[in-house]
Amino acid sequence: MKNLIYLITLLTISSCIQKSKVPNIQGTWELISAESVENDSSKMMDLSNRRMIKIFSQQHFAFFNHDVHNGKDSTTYYASGGGTYLLKGDEYTEKLEYCSYRPWEGNDFTFRLYFEGDTLIQIGKEEIADLGVDRLIIEKYKRIERKVKNIHALPLM
Repeated sequence: MKNLIYLITLLTISSCIQKSKVPNIQGTWELISAESVENDSSKMMDLSNRRMIKIFSQQHFAFFNHDVHNGKDSTTYYASGGGTYLLKGDEYTEKLEYCSYRPWEGNDFTFRLYFEGDTLIQIGKEEIADLGVDRLIIEKYKRIERKVKNIHALPLM
């Protein structure tokens, strides 16, 4: 009888705990779609010659974006950056501390995060008055599956 009371109590308490509506974003994500809206004009980014990944740890993010032809033709492109982030519900704020285009460093950007299945959707405004940047961005990412299930660190010597 005592075990039954404990079980009922445990089930009651666990049912009262509010579960997060935003799944864990930690891991590596690949950009699959990018749109920007500026001056009432919408533009889809052509991703056919680029690859971008975004990596989230508990408190940090990093992104790497480059052309897929190893910089050997007219599509040559490279951009990267990173910093810390804060996630409260679906509100996600990046503090960009490092960027290959240095004038972007030191800026904060706030977005909303949504999920559709295994797709992460990031919507928000990029605004840097000094650079004339004022646009809404809509980015969609797919989680990159891990190919290695267990990784063990080697001891340092």
